[in-house]
Amino acid sequence: MAREKPEAAAEAEATPELSYREQLDFLNPIAQPLASRKLTRKLLKCIRKATKHKQLRRGVKEVQKFINKGEKGITVLAGDTLPIDVYCHIPIMCEDRSLPYAYVPSKTDLGAAAGSKRPTCVIMIKPHEEYQEAYDECLEEVSALPLPL
Repeated sequence: MAREKPEAAAEAEATPELSYREQLDFLNPIAQPLASRKLTRKLLKCIRKATKHKQLRRGVKEVQKFINKGEKGITVLAGDTLPIDVYCHIPIMCEDRSLPYAYVPSKTDLGAAAGSKRPTCVIMIKPHEEYQEAYDECLEEVSALPLPL
């Protein structure tokens, strides 16, 4: 029995991940501005770095609370979250406070980048001197994305 568990875990990891193109099929109608494949990779990498330094806000409630408090950072939303009513107010809050935000295609990838086994629909990356270069690069690219009308 003890031998079966590692094999089952290996099989679960061996299941093919969806490509960026395949993930786009599951997007919400409000997922604008959507990060490109390259920017998605950069954002997920920056999230992993922020996780190591505990500079993340994860989940709708927590992100909403810190946006209201005036905390600065990049807000990353998952484009495949349903129902959209759960988090459709977050982009408006970000626009009101001039915070950059972008959508990535998968909440599973977002949760995994944050070091969680559970999918996450909203994450805020806070700036920190340890990964400032990666953060600034992401900030510049996310700010350059066109906002929806």
